[in-house]
Amino acid sequence: MKTTKQLLGAVSAIALVAMSSTPALAAGTSAGTTITNTVTVNYNVGGVAQNTQSATDEFTVDQRVNVTVTAITTPVSVSPNQTNRVLAFDVANLSNSTVDFALTTALAGGNASNISNIRIYRDLDGDRELDSNELTAGPITYLDEVAEDETVAVLVVSDISINAVNGNTFDVNLTAASHAAGTAGSLGAVLAGTAGGDTAGIDTVLFDGAGIADSANDGRFSAQGRYTVAGAVLTVAKSSRVVSDPVNLTNNPKAIPGATVEYCITVANAAGAATATDVNLVDDLPDDVTFASAFGIFVNGDATCSANSGTTGGNFAAGAGAGGRDRVSGALSDVAAGQTRSLYFQVVIN
Repeated sequence: MKTTKQLLGAVSAIALVAMSSTPALAAGTSAGTTITNTVTVNYNVGGVAQNTQSATDEFTVDQRVNVTVTAITTPVSVSPNQTNRVLAFDVANLSNSTVDFALTTALAGGNASNISNIRIYRDLDGDRELDSNELTAGPITYLDEVAEDETVAVLVVSDISINAVNGNTFDVNLTAASHAAGTAGSLGAVLAGTAGGDTAGIDTVLFDGAGIADSANDGRFSAQGRYTVAGAVLTVAKSSRVVSDPVNLTNNPKAIPGATVEYCITVANAAGAATATDVNLVDDLPDDVTFASAFGIFVNGDATCSANSGTTGGNFAAGAGAGGRDRVSGALSDVAAGQTRSLYFQVVIN
């Protein structure tokens, strides 16, 4: 701090006038700003005005470092085997100076084997989605030269394993750590608070609060986003019943050569699960049976494959299956939570 003093004569009247400083932004007066304050004294001697006297004081505004990270989209619903699923965050520089921010992620909850390829992108168009322009720009590890009062949209992007199941959750933390700015295209040194008393230069004070996984006044801030898995929980069952045989006909028929056997395949989805779509069944027949083409294939039947349930559909392809076996296939309508659909057909024992 610089101070000037002048010795005054006999004073009959004193007036103090302060000069205004630079207007403050939301983050406060910018670091490095010199604040000057001058006091002016007017006085008389023997009733006659004398020369005005003044004294000036000036000091430099120190750096107050403050950052917040906010999770914008959470929780985000995901399905098993999805890629490039986005958690959107905002990183706000509330410091009174330009700052670089190193960005890191950490899985704070959930099975690590069922989430992978966690990376960070800058949301260039602010739409909270991973678009081709962000993919082209590529992942980032820090935000460069973030101006005071600036907020930057950031995307944390992950891939979900096919082994994730309905109800799984994955908690991902995003942390922004404050680094010195000043060199574009390069991450500066970690910012630390200045020890000891106020110096003549620009000191640093860490002013940040405590985030989800950091402490107050450590130059960092973290927030958490969550993925919630909404998956179908399917149970597939296959059963058979003898419809008729050459001896007993339909009266207590037995599984003897020439007997007709009906296969019933059911697909059930658990309560509270996500709807299963594009459900396709493929059944390669044993060599010991022959497809009963006269009966055909029925799809979207009930849970017991009862007569007249479902509609005609599906496909039969001779020799199209594994090892040249005959193949029966068919598509079911969407299977919603708590719903069961079936496919059934008949064969004859060779």
